[in-house]
Amino acid sequence: MARGRLRIYLGAAPGVGKTYAMLSEAHRRLARGADVVIGVVEHHDRRFTADLIEGLEAVPRQLLEHGGARFAELDLDALLARRPAVALVDELAHTNAPGSRNAKRWQDVEELLAAGVDVVSTVDIQHLESLGDVVEGITGVRQRETVPDEVVRRADQIELVDMDPKALRRRLAHGNVYAPERIDAALAHYFRPGNLTALRELALLWTADRVDEYLQRYRAEQGIKGTWQARERIVVGLTGGPEGATLIRRAARIAARGSGGELLAVHISRSDGLSRGGSPQTLIEQRALVESLGGSFHVVLGEEAAAGLLEFARGVNATQIVLGTSRRRMWQYLYGPGVGATVTRDSGDIDVHMVTHEHAARGLGRIPVRRITDLGRTRTTAGWLLGVGGPPLLALVLSNLGLGLSTDMLLFLSLTVGAALVGGLLPAIASALIGSTALNYFFTPPLHTLTIDEPENIAAVAIFTTVGIAVATVVDVAARRSQQAARSQAEAQTLSALAGTVLRGAPTGEGALTALLDQVRETFQQETVALLERPDEHSAWQVVAAVGPGVPGRPEDADVDVPVGELVALVLSGRVLPAEDRRLLGAFAAQAVAVLERRRLAGEAAAARRQAEGNRIRTALLAAVSHDLRTPLAAIKAAVSSLRAEDVEWDEEDEAELLASIESGAARLAHLIDNLLDMSRLQTGTVTPLLQPTDLDEVVPYALGGVPAAAVRTDVPESLPMVRADAGLLERALANLVENAVKYSPAGVPVLVKADALKPADGPRRVELRIVDRGPGVPEEARERIFAPFQRYGDAPRGAGVGLGLAVARGFAEAMGGTVTAEDTPGGGLTMVVSLPAADLPAPPAAGAAVAAAVAAAVADGRGDAGDAPTDPTTPQRKAEPV
Repeated sequence: MARGRLRIYLGAAPGVGKTYAMLSEAHRRLARGADVVIGVVEHHDRRFTADLIEGLEAVPRQLLEHGGARFAELDLDALLARRPAVALVDELAHTNAPGSRNAKRWQDVEELLAAGVDVVSTVDIQHLESLGDVVEGITGVRQRETVPDEVVRRADQIELVDMDPKALRRRLAHGNVYAPERIDAALAHYFRPGNLTALRELALLWTADRVDEYLQRYRAEQGIKGTWQARERIVVGLTGGPEGATLIRRAARIAARGSGGELLAVHISRSDGLSRGGSPQTLIEQRALVESLGGSFHVVLGEEAAAGLLEFARGVNATQIVLGTSRRRMWQYLYGPGVGATVTRDSGDIDVHMVTHEHAARGLGRIPVRRITDLGRTRTTAGWLLGVGGPPLLALVLSNLGLGLSTDMLLFLSLTVGAALVGGLLPAIASALIGSTALNYFFTPPLHTLTIDEPENIAAVAIFTTVGIAVATVVDVAARRSQQAARSQAEAQTLSALAGTVLRGAPTGEGALTALLDQVRETFQQETVALLERPDEHSAWQVVAAVGPGVPGRPEDADVDVPVGELVALVLSGRVLPAEDRRLLGAFAAQAVAVLERRRLAGEAAAARRQAEGNRIRTALLAAVSHDLRTPLAAIKAAVSSLRAEDVEWDEEDEAELLASIESGAARLAHLIDNLLDMSRLQTGTVTPLLQPTDLDEVVPYALGGVPAAAVRTDVPESLPMVRADAGLLERALANLVENAVKYSPAGVPVLVKADALKPADGPRRVELRIVDRGPGVPEEARERIFAPFQRYGDAPRGAGVGLGLAVARGFAEAMGGTVTAEDTPGGGLTMVVSLPAADLPAPPAAGAAVAAAVAAAVADGRGDAGDAPTDPTTPQRKAEPV
């Protein structure tokens, strides 16, 4: 059964018209006679979108109950039973309600595709898993519903639904996206112009990358070698020489001129051309420079530097090549035109930039080309022509000159050496044998016969033949040694770069192994490289990481396989490598396994750290529950038991005292539990502050509600600028700090709460709130420890709390973009300094009940919406109870 085809409408933001485009496509297919059925479409009460549903068959959704609520989800079984040609499944990243067949809607789509059903779906760029951190940095909202990038990449068609940010905001303002009560909050937060512009650029760049992948695949399938200048790619050729840094910076400036330009640095690892005069250490430094400028570094083995550079440039569809002017002196051009001239001559439609530098024309120290190259078809043909055709031609010339037998022999010997230099051993032997025959026939009496009368002539011809073959052999051996040295140098440079990666500490992320395999593919000019692993010798192989199309499932299916033990193998497809390449490939295989092991060890270490931290917190929590929480409970229980005692009659004063004890214990217990819950929220990352302009003179009185009025003195001027904060979180943080200060201040000495506005020279305006006490203070080396969870400084009694107040206060402040630090109080004591950013911008138009209503609508079912209703950052403002 053929797999179904997936078409995805990708949007930059909710409301751009993805669902509308999907339904329009459905009507077009229906008009052509296709069997189109709606699996699930979320129109969000948008009139124009809802109108397009009319006329389309829809499979009824299944109703699921969870937590007292009912959810309408895609009925996958019914849709598979209906088996249409095309199914419409909206919001690919949606999370299904508990009780559904699959946890995620994209998994439902995978089943439909496997059953041969074509699917048309939608997704926003914010829901791609790899872009979660980027989108959160732009919008401040972490998307809880995501879809793996690979699912979207595998789509047969991806169509970007684009809209100008201003046009989208107009649509929103006109009520074409959200209900009226949600419009103000959406415009003020998620749908700000800057957010929409950044998301739009992100969607365009992601789609451009996918288009580029399709283009490269098409060019490879069609065997297209010419350059298609669809995107600027700048290739800079590096030799490892001192001019490399200049070339890299110049190429980076060229790439930066246009949006989306790519910088690729390549080193052709051979003993001539680009690799002549280079140093492995310099190459390592240049690799770091390229990566710091956002480019990529590639090492390629090539027979000739110019040919290897051009082959790489055409393979990546480069548009420009950057080279440095030659470091040769004038006389060294006698040995050939050089890499720059060759690349410029053969580049075709690729532009070549020759960059001048201070090292130009200062000499390479050695001749820049090999005297003997690795023999190809052209050199072999030329050698045989010289070895077979040269002696007769030379005999014809010498027969008219009459130079003498000794001179003729030297000339024929020179021709033999030339044949060895050009074509190797066999053409040289042929030249020696044919030359000796020509000497005998044309120049040794009796002439024009193969007989030799004089013995000394017999010896001369024999010596000539022997010397000719010996010289040819020596030259051929020298050429082979030269080739071996060249290969050894190339291997040494590649291993040096690989060792540099190891010494720098290779990254352990998901992309590190893929990058290493990509380097193997480039170095050995393969189509596909993969790392396979199996749990034991009898299990099937599994692909750990791979680059390139058509990944082999077993080592037997590959052209080259390098086993690393019994359970891991590095496999390559594309061409069979000679035996001498296996040693270098083995080093890459060992490095790949090392990266894999480091990645696993890093994961295990992170899990161990999380487990250790969890154990520490659980131990501290157990200690807190065993004493700090039991103490107020014991007091409450004792007071209640006393009041319920039937054998004792309490007067009003005693009853009031017992009731006061109960109230005090309950308040203390509530405070301890609040701190435990707050700490849990901070550690799980579920604190999402609503940042808006807030007056300190309104928040501070609430924060002081839990301490006696005589214990605190405030100095908060009404002229202070407002701060950008969450009033509820700020109130709770200040309450914990003030309570801690009052606890340690001497009796009768009030704590001072003072606020001032500051304008640092190197940053925006801030407001500092100081809580000043006259207690014993804290030494400088212990000031950071007091902010750790479950920590109490000095001889604080066990009943003084669980040691979370300061940790919670700092956590809430940092969640709002502020800081909490401790410093000495002049004259003795401790001062807690809360620094918050000033709110120089006006408050958002939606506030109070309107904000709460907008947020309630955005997260109506408590699960969020993966489609046109993004997770909204405008959570209702929490008013903390006074501590």
